[in-house]
Amino acid sequence: MHSDTNPPSWSARLWQPIEPTFAAILAHPFLTGLTDGSLTEAAFTHYVAQDAHYLRDYARALAIVAAKAPTLADTAMFARHAAEVFDVELSLHNELLPELGIDPAELNAIPIAPTTCAYTSYLLAAAHGGSFAEGLAAVLPCYWIYARVGAALAERGSPDRRYQLWIDSYGGAEFAATVAEVLELTDRVGPTLSASDEAAANGHFVVTTRYEWMFFDAAHRREQWPV
Repeated sequence: MHSDTNPPSWSARLWQPIEPTFAAILAHPFLTGLTDGSLTEAAFTHYVAQDAHYLRDYARALAIVAAKAPTLADTAMFARHAAEVFDVELSLHNELLPELGIDPAELNAIPIAPTTCAYTSYLLAAAHGGSFAEGLAAVLPCYWIYARVGAALAERGSPDRRYQLWIDSYGGAEFAATVAEVLELTDRVGPTLSASDEAAANGHFVVTTRYEWMFFDAAHRREQWPV
């Protein structure tokens, strides 16, 4: 119970409405298949290839958010995270893609799927067109949900070494520390927002959380363009 003098943090207010969506993410057969080993290699390959496409635009969105950040330290943090997307995530892909029979150099030839295109377009539009808080709220689910998913899956583990590699990259202390940095900034920014600014930002957070579910689901279905 929060008193009027101690209202919930902005991060707490952001998370509360997406609890059902997060529960649906954890229960999705893509994620349960990662830990029980039942996920098909074809679905995981689709995911890894689409994630590589996604991360290129996610890094760009982080760079835009960095440019709008309130302090130089905050700009430096997001700029560092954008660079880490290239260093850490793409090194994971370079390890996984050959094991899945994909030449990393041929990744560009794999079409960007509809959900990937929609999600990255939304991220870039929110970051470009909105306030710092709106951009922050739009990019936050990719940080926060992956940390929560990684922690949950790390407890379960996977019998498939390739799936375990993926789980380890998001379930570890290093990624958790990165996400904690962003949540600290979120709760620092929250009290500075007007009610309308917060509502606009919250709306983006809900939408991109839904896109997180959709991204896993699209991989599970090996989504293609319908026409």
